[in-house]
Amino acid sequence: MLSVRFWGVRGSIPAPGPSTVMFGGNTACLEIRADERLVIVDLGTGVRLLGNYLMANDFKKGHIDADIFVTHTHWDHIIGFPLFSPIFIPSTILRIWGPISSAGETLESLLKTQLDHNFWPVRLSELSAQIAYRQMSETTVDLGGGLFVRTKYLNHPALCLGYRFEYKGKSIVTVYDHEPFMNLFSTDVNDLDYGEAIAEEGDRVAKDANEKIAAFFKNADVLIHDGQYTEAEYHKGKHGWGHSFYEYVLASIRDAGVKTLVFFHHDTDRSDADLIRLEKECQIKDDDPSTGFLNKLNRLRHTAVVMAKEGMTITA
Repeated sequence: MLSVRFWGVRGSIPAPGPSTVMFGGNTACLEIRADERLVIVDLGTGVRLLGNYLMANDFKKGHIDADIFVTHTHWDHIIGFPLFSPIFIPSTILRIWGPISSAGETLESLLKTQLDHNFWPVRLSELSAQIAYRQMSETTVDLGGGLFVRTKYLNHPALCLGYRFEYKGKSIVTVYDHEPFMNLFSTDVNDLDYGEAIAEEGDRVAKDANEKIAAFFKNADVLIHDGQYTEAEYHKGKHGWGHSFYEYVLASIRDAGVKTLVFFHHDTDRSDADLIRLEKECQIKDDDPSTGFLNKLNRLRHTAVVMAKEGMTITA
């Protein structure tokens, strides 16, 4: 059985308080189980709660052995690592995977910087767990026992990997933090910088890149996709920040054969009431006369659409 449990669903910074109780305010952390095999995706503040759970449950059955996949090292995706309880247990075995840094820094050196005395009282060298650090680019890795992971570079200001976990014919795919590829050249014929050939090439390159992302999540049983903005919010100063908008995602998966779409990386200011409303609009079908603006281009007949919620578990 392949399943995913959500321990942190928020983006950018934790958002605690009465308006986020239902969906949760912790930043990105997923627990994936391939039968008894443990995989963790991202080390946001949600990993503290996951660590407590593992110590109260898995640790009783034996030592904790896990593969951790970091999508990228922006702080909201690693900030919970110092409070992940298993790192202080000598018998813990962790393999931490992540993208190769564009600046040439290693994953280990970046986490070491986080655990500097200027920022935290415990240094990386003082952790008791057995930790191996492994850099990745676009590849396929056999994790053993029938579990595979494929990787794909996403569109984000920092090098960021999407992960496709495949096990016994089932798949869970992460596509966050990610922004649709856009033509970077002017398409306005009245613009002094406009060039027809360059504009056409820009359109072609963006279309090709978006199609490669769609191929990466094609036929996924569970697709966990960036959904930080609405289209109106995105075009109001958020372009280039590395996050998607609901309307684009719904349109992009129309013919992808995705069984369950989970919107993830909720905006910090998105309240429970906001997410409830947006979830309902995403779930409305085109044959419903009250179709909402989010789903009017969607025509998803066989895809369940939900907002990620802390504590939610989905089986692929």
